This record gives sequence, C-alpha cells and structure tokens, in this order.
Amino acid sequence: METEKAVVVDPHHNGMAVTSLVLGIVGFVIGIIPIIGWFFMPAWILAIIFGAVGIRQNQSKGMSYTGLILGIVTFVYKFGFWLLVAAGA
Repeated sequence: METEKAVVVDPHHNGMAVTSLVLGIVGFVIGIIPIIGWFFMPAWILAIIFGAVGIRQNQSKGMSYTGLILGIVTFVYKFGFWLLVAAGA
C-alpha cells in the first residue's frame, strides 16, 4: 500500500524584506559613485519604504532592518556631502 505525502506551503512571504535588502545594497554600492549615484535615488527611497513596510508586516526583521538602514545611510551620505560642500567645509 502506498502512502500519500502532504506538501505544506508556508504562507509567510518575505517579498518586502528581500526587495528592501536588494535595493539597499544596490543603492549603497552604486550610491558611492559620484555622479551616477544620484540616478539611484529612487532605490534609496524605495529601500527605506519597503524596509519600513516589511517591519510592519512582520517579515524577516534582519533583511528589513538592513535594507532600511542601508537606504538611510546612503541618503544621509549623499545629502550630507552636499550640505558640507555648500557650507564650504
């Protein structure tokens, strides 16, 4: 007699967390390039948004926080640099 095997599907998805992490990494790596980095500003902003949404939806906290932090760090780095340049430092 053959037994049937049941497949259990995990309904918990980490789409927002993974998206935040990927956009955070790409935005950070490309963001440190002087001129090209500004074209990736939507990636920084979306990494921050998706990270916050991922945290609220109880998705993978590590990936969500990492994407959120990378987006914020890149945002602060790019705008902080130009604030220092404008101040004449």
